[in-house]
Amino acid sequence: MAAALSLIPELERVVRHGSRAKRTETLQRITSLFLDGASTYSDQHVDLFDNVFGLLIKEIENKARAELSAHLAPVSNAPVQVLRTLAKDDDIAIAGPILKLAPRLSEADLVDVAKTKSQAHLQAISARCVLGEAVTDVLVGRGDREVARRVVDNRGARISEKGFSRLVKRAADDGVLAEKVGLRPDIPAPMFRELLTRATAVVHKRLLASAAPEVKSEIRDVLAKVSKEVGARVGPRDYGAAQRLVLNLNRAGRMNEAVLAAFCSDGKYEEAVVGLAALAKVPVTVVDRLMGADRPDPVLILCKAAGLAWPTVKGIFLVRPNGKGTSSHGLEEAFANYSRLSASTAQRVVRFWRVRQD
Repeated sequence: MAAALSLIPELERVVRHGSRAKRTETLQRITSLFLDGASTYSDQHVDLFDNVFGLLIKEIENKARAELSAHLAPVSNAPVQVLRTLAKDDDIAIAGPILKLAPRLSEADLVDVAKTKSQAHLQAISARCVLGEAVTDVLVGRGDREVARRVVDNRGARISEKGFSRLVKRAADDGVLAEKVGLRPDIPAPMFRELLTRATAVVHKRLLASAAPEVKSEIRDVLAKVSKEVGARVGPRDYGAAQRLVLNLNRAGRMNEAVLAAFCSDGKYEEAVVGLAALAKVPVTVVDRLMGADRPDPVLILCKAAGLAWPTVKGIFLVRPNGKGTSSHGLEEAFANYSRLSASTAQRVVRFWRVRQD
């Protein structure tokens, strides 16, 4: 420690008058001193190094900061303030090692970075050996597809019920994620059941192939119950009241896009189906069949032919039987497809549907 103290006068000269090269050289010497004796230093000594590092890293090249990050990341008593500074760096080459490895970063530190930094930063955090629920909540809520998958793959990551709920919704548009979530041993039973309800037959098959014997039995039981419930629940809908309402609105000249949007926001599915049929000028049976299908494209075609704006189309998507499970990614993809679709093409397709129905 005496060697470190003897560098203090030199450090002051370097900070005030030294070039970047001189700062980098001094940083390397201080780093070596710290690493050589880290296991023997008291908290007071570590705080001193923290101050020294903090002064030196303000104006040095990214390469030197990245090297410092790689050296300090695995050290159990590394100076915490410099760790926080490096972890928040926009350059992932600097922040990455700290976010992946540094044991001294607190959960609050990780949450702070996860809320504000790039997807690369979130990926680095998701690779840590241990992650608390507060961190994974942010990763799952803000992270992209790759981040979500990495979190689920990480058995050292604790996931809250809120986190599992978000993952199950996202898994509706991501079969790989659905499989990974289904194989988590800590997934709550209600979430597991919801996942299987939403998942495709392909995901069911993969889960059965990958799961342990006792889990396979549970999957089969849940699928059997879901199949039975769906069979008992699904039947022809009664559109009589909705048709009478829309007919009266039509006669009064008040059946328009604003009314359709209100039906959707109020969760009035039958009214939304009949209203869309009226605006698109197709039979209710056609809209009923298309709204209950898995593919969203036919609904987009109907809406484009009717000249609806995207906010109304989004409402129609969400009011469908499976609409609540539509992820933000799914909505973004639908919006992109809707923007590319021309009204003339949509109207030609709808005319074909009318002829075929007749």
